[in-house]
Amino acid sequence: MISKKEVSEALAKISLPGQGSNIIDDKTVTNLVCFGDEVVVDLKLNTPSHHIRHRLETDIKKTLEAQFGSSLSLQINAKVEVPDKPEIKGKAIPGIQNIIAVASGKGGVGKSTVTANLAVSLAKMGFSVGVLDADIYGPSIPIMFDVALERPLAVDINGRSLMKPVENYGVKILSIGFFTQPNQAVIWRGPMAAKALNQMIFDAHWGALDFLLIDLPPGTGDIHLSIMQSLPVTGAVVVSTPQNVALADARKGVAMFQQESINVPVLGIVENMSYFTPAELPDNKYYIFGQSGAKNLADDLEIPFLGELPLVQSVREAGDAGRPAALQTDTAVSKSFENLTKNIVQELVIRNKELPPSEAVKITTMAGCAAVKK
Repeated sequence: MISKKEVSEALAKISLPGQGSNIIDDKTVTNLVCFGDEVVVDLKLNTPSHHIRHRLETDIKKTLEAQFGSSLSLQINAKVEVPDKPEIKGKAIPGIQNIIAVASGKGGVGKSTVTANLAVSLAKMGFSVGVLDADIYGPSIPIMFDVALERPLAVDINGRSLMKPVENYGVKILSIGFFTQPNQAVIWRGPMAAKALNQMIFDAHWGALDFLLIDLPPGTGDIHLSIMQSLPVTGAVVVSTPQNVALADARKGVAMFQQESINVPVLGIVENMSYFTPAELPDNKYYIFGQSGAKNLADDLEIPFLGELPLVQSVREAGDAGRPAALQTDTAVSKSFENLTKNIVQELVIRNKELPPSEAVKITTMAGCAAVKK
């Protein structure tokens, strides 16, 4: 005879990803029925994620079979109760359907390159796309779109003078780089940088967009909080390279978005510079920075792996020339970006179908420390 107490004690060893308490204490397990060698476990989940549900059911099965034997007759009933869609707080931008933050834990992993090529790929698919370059201290989007010398014009919209984003390759762009000289360093404290970002967000005439991509600066800091305070970000994409030093920071980037007080869905991880393919040996792959590091991290964190991008000279040359590699047709590189874009759109469709809209977070200061609240 298997007792309810024994089953409960066994299940108390299991926790959901990101949860501090076990599934007994946090009421994920709503009911237990034990009869002979038969056990029925009723679960209540507040996320429709198939990854989390499958992982939890597997952990329960392994834990109970390890304690009571493989002859155990186990039935798991999982019920998903997603909270009602909340009223979106913050200042949503009229006409913009989806806001995707592209982030990285550290610099130099190709986040801006991924953003630029993702924007171009979306535009090629027929979507209306905008890019906000939120990397205040190192804006590179204007160079990658060959618009470094352009300046936004002023347009009158309903009596308000607004900035008209610069446009190239079918993508609307705003960046602090349009308002500074190439050799001018931006030496601003956080509040001034946040004010500049808010002007580019809300004092601009973006028009109707299917996607607004936000190229965030590296790390997890003040600019990130300012963006998430200002806008209800639909989802986040984290870019990393395969080596451990980059993956450690990518893990922190994912953790930032998954914090309960921020709660921005992570659409997945992109592995950039996955392998080197020389032009003279197009069929060869050399894993300079390690193999499948970002994929393994995605599996470990139970979030989607969106795809890998090669380290090839043409991507660098295209970015320097202001003509993103995704503009090319029928090349291995353009197909990699196309597949990546399709995977992101697919995850976004799932996110919008199964989860409520994101909320802009409220940031307060308590006892001299920054506290983040819903």
